[in-house]
Amino acid sequence: MEDNSIEIPPCFVSTNKKTPFLELYVTSVIAAITGETIAYPFDVCKTRMHIQGEIASKTATPLKYRGMFGTALGIAREEGVLKLYGGLTAMMLRHSTFTGLKMFFYDNLREVMVTNDAEGKPQLGFLRGAFCGMTAGALANILSSPVDLIKIQMQMDGKRQLMGEPARIKNIFQAFGSIYSVGGIPGLWKGTVINATRAALVTLGDLSAYDLSKRQLMILLNSPDNRLIQFMGAMIAGFTSAVLSTPADVVKSRIMNQPTDEKGRGLHYKGTIDCFTKLYRDEGFFAMYKGFMPYWLRVGPWALVFWTTFEQIRRFRGDEGY
Repeated sequence: MEDNSIEIPPCFVSTNKKTPFLELYVTSVIAAITGETIAYPFDVCKTRMHIQGEIASKTATPLKYRGMFGTALGIAREEGVLKLYGGLTAMMLRHSTFTGLKMFFYDNLREVMVTNDAEGKPQLGFLRGAFCGMTAGALANILSSPVDLIKIQMQMDGKRQLMGEPARIKNIFQAFGSIYSVGGIPGLWKGTVINATRAALVTLGDLSAYDLSKRQLMILLNSPDNRLIQFMGAMIAGFTSAVLSTPADVVKSRIMNQPTDEKGRGLHYKGTIDCFTKLYRDEGFFAMYKGFMPYWLRVGPWALVFWTTFEQIRRFRGDEGY
């Protein structure tokens, strides 16, 4: 008898049941911090590369660092190896808010956005999955943006001291108080618009792309959810995240790092559009992809470690793959 069944398109994937909040939150934070132990120095190099063109244009000096390895070696030689982990405490605090909330929001949105196919099986289309990822990333980032602001400034403090400027940050608590004393509540959320935009694009890449591509790979390769599938899904997620979010990440770094006047207003850029405009006008289109290589090398391994750790913790607890 002829089989008239319709094959499920690869862009549609089955989904899991919503994970309890505490389990999902703790698992996400542990996995994220584990990833940072390997990938964080790339984040510092990426931020320095984002800012270096701005420094050169304002001081009329040639670029000192021209690539990822030059930047890393320069930091280690001139500021000390530990500066490659400058701002790590702020990053860990950020993950304890952003990553846990991002996964929680995505899990709940995914539960709402699934539809059933003809056989009654839950399915999640690409556009619905993308919406879940971008919304979850933006919402989580709005809540955690002040910590990201402090992380950026901590990463740049070593460079400021080499240029003869005083350090801005001694510790996280002092940083909150210092930023608040100058700019108040709005100062703590400086750069939130571009930061939330970047977070939405990052989450589209590192969460939605992983969720969707992993199941598409399972269909294409006729394979169960195993470590190879998770590895390939994580690398796809890392690359997608880097391509989509690097321009927004460059602008975010510049806005959050810029000094402010006595009223908390930025001295270099009026806002996101102004920063994009000046970046393109003064440094060219490819300036929007400054630091792409360390960013990709950062998010790729981070995604791999994060998702491998996340999946293994779930498996240890007896849960199915995410």
